Amino acid sequence: MRILGVDAGRRRIGLAVSDVSGTLARPWLTLDAGPTPAASADRIAVRLDSERRATLDDFVVEVVVVGLPRRLNGDANQATADAQALAAALVDRMGLPVHLQDERLTSHEADALLARREPDWRARKKQLDATAAALILQDWLDGQAAPRPPSQENHE
Repeated sequence: MRILGVDAGRRRIGLAVSDVSGTLARPWLTLDAGPTPAASADRIAVRLDSERRATLDDFVVEVVVVGLPRRLNGDANQATADAQALAAALVDRMGLPVHLQDERLTSHEADALLARREPDWRARKKQLDATAAALILQDWLDGQAAPRPPSQENHE
């Protein structure tokens, strides 16, 4: 089962995918954002369908994780509402489970990771959104794999 990670912005949408075991995320590609969340969802769905057909159904996504931007203090902003609208549009368009994942500082973290390999900002910019999507997806995957705390029931 592959899981799709989405880092949505007003201009670009970074996409990342998990391995088939749902353990590791990797950057995939960057798309131009649509003028509306529904248009962006359509672009994502069309690209996924194209990839699935090109790989003879070896590339099937079953879950989507959308980055949820917030202010550093946790408050919502306009980008939060935009991400929520995109998530709803993806549910409508693709009929898959869509989860929201806190994405605070992932773009800065992605830029720092890319800067280690590529000092030229123009070259990094092309990879930034997909790398941020991979960080968002990896955070979500790690959260799913984390052991649950034992029950706090009193066994007297």
